[in-house]
Amino acid sequence: MRKTWMMAGAMTGAALLAGCAAQPLPVESAAAMPSAYTLGAGDKLRITTFGFEEFSGEFMIAADDSLAMPMLGTVPVRDVTPDQLSRKLEAALGAKGLVRQPRVSTEVTKYRPYYISGEVNRPGKYDFASGLTVMQAVADAGSFTYRAKKKMVFIKRAGAPAEVAVPVTASAPVMPGDTIRVVERYF
Repeated sequence: MRKTWMMAGAMTGAALLAGCAAQPLPVESAAAMPSAYTLGAGDKLRITTFGFEEFSGEFMIAADDSLAMPMLGTVPVRDVTPDQLSRKLEAALGAKGLVRQPRVSTEVTKYRPYYISGEVNRPGKYDFASGLTVMQAVADAGSFTYRAKKKMVFIKRAGAPAEVAVPVTASAPVMPGDTIRVVERYF
């Protein structure tokens, strides 16, 4: 009899573990792991071409995700990281024969804003700061209203097809261009 109970307990434990293995990752993990930062409309850049002031300066990425560079014309920057843009500009300067062995550095000086709407006291557009979390974004917007659902928000990442439910934690990141929606709770 004792063996039967032990066998039943072992089988139940195995079934529980198998069920845990099949569960999807928590909602937050999908939104909490952003890939490398890609440039987009509204970002302000400082581009330095070492030894060539005429190819250096502050530039703003246009609404069509392009960058207007002197003597190079329009450079598309959609889905490009700052380092990839540096390599792209080096290749363009070298290919046109404008600079021999160009060395280009790209730095984001001002990120595009993020947006917060719904059940916060001051919904709107806010300046992004590196390391921004959902809790800090809600604080920037004057905190939750009394009707707000305070444990979960919805974030639509820039370029993503849909918004994702994200638990409000101290580590849930906000990225430039994100739209955060705070929903009303139901009693």
